[in-house]
Amino acid sequence: MLAIAAAAAVVTTLVAVLIRWLPHSASEEMDRITFTYWFATVICIAIFSLVIGVIVYSVLAFRAQPDDDTDGPPIHGNTTLEIVWTVVPAILVIAIGIVSAIVLSKNADAGSNPLQVKVFAQQFAWRFEYPGKVRSEELVLPLRRHVKFEMTSADVIHSFWIPQMGQKQDVVPGIMTSIVVTPTRTGRFTLICTELCGLGHATMRAPVRVLEQAAFDSWLAKQKAAAGGGAGGGTTTTGGTDTGTTTGASDALGAKTFASSGCGGCHTFAKAGSDGQVGPSLDDLTGAAQKAGESVPDYVRQSIVDPNAVVVAGFQPGVMPQTFGDSLSTDELDALVAYVSGEESQ
Repeated sequence: MLAIAAAAAVVTTLVAVLIRWLPHSASEEMDRITFTYWFATVICIAIFSLVIGVIVYSVLAFRAQPDDDTDGPPIHGNTTLEIVWTVVPAILVIAIGIVSAIVLSKNADAGSNPLQVKVFAQQFAWRFEYPGKVRSEELVLPLRRHVKFEMTSADVIHSFWIPQMGQKQDVVPGIMTSIVVTPTRTGRFTLICTELCGLGHATMRAPVRVLEQAAFDSWLAKQKAAAGGGAGGGTTTTGGTDTGTTTGASDALGAKTFASSGCGGCHTFAKAGSDGQVGPSLDDLTGAAQKAGESVPDYVRQSIVDPNAVVVAGFQPGVMPQTFGDSLSTDELDALVAYVSGEESQ
């Protein structure tokens, strides 16, 4: 019986070890989750092997002959054995519970000076806001520093998950949820929504970069300077002065808003290099605007703020989020309208 159990343990261990069941860890939290996983796996392999050993041994040693129709001998259960197989599993389950509770507690500890990042989710895009009102559609994190994400959703339930960093948390409209991540290696990763949130769910991803602390500080300083410069560059002059700087800034803001709002996940737009098929193409809106009896900019603005007002034939209403009128600032909305319609915002 022991030989059978040992063979089962070897085979099961090889399956557990040779196949990569978890991604390569990139955070302290994932390290703890991995430890819990292997702690429970070792216990499961031991129990599975013992049960297989007993079953196979019993089949071989106590099987009845094909022509034996007699009843088995009347026996009483082994009280000692019953106590053992009740107490031992109870101890193991309690041990798994204690380890899991400790890991959950440690993984929720953001320390005394975490980097606070606000996460805003909406169909089908992610936005991030850093201290100093720095907004980005790319999630950039410093190495070996606790990062606390405070998250909310504009529409439906989404789920925040970077596979290599382990932590996963629902992002729920109307409430603020939080999660802590402490990156342990630099590189590029992908943030994935793991809650089915609509037709564009599969496209709801965001790039993630982990940088050394000095490189992260430099990136954040550049983002703050760019935000300040964009505000200053948005002033329009009169008297025939060249407004190329203003137009360029508006176009850049429009492109950034298009990307951060997830428009490319649903729409084809050659200017932005997107090929989404969930919604209608944005490459030629003249015909659709004429059918709606509006100019292209007015049609685009209405489609963003009130997407169900005019629905293009072949597409369903209620798919595009109706929250952009509230979630986008006036500057962002104007720039997005100008960017999509191909005309300067006024």
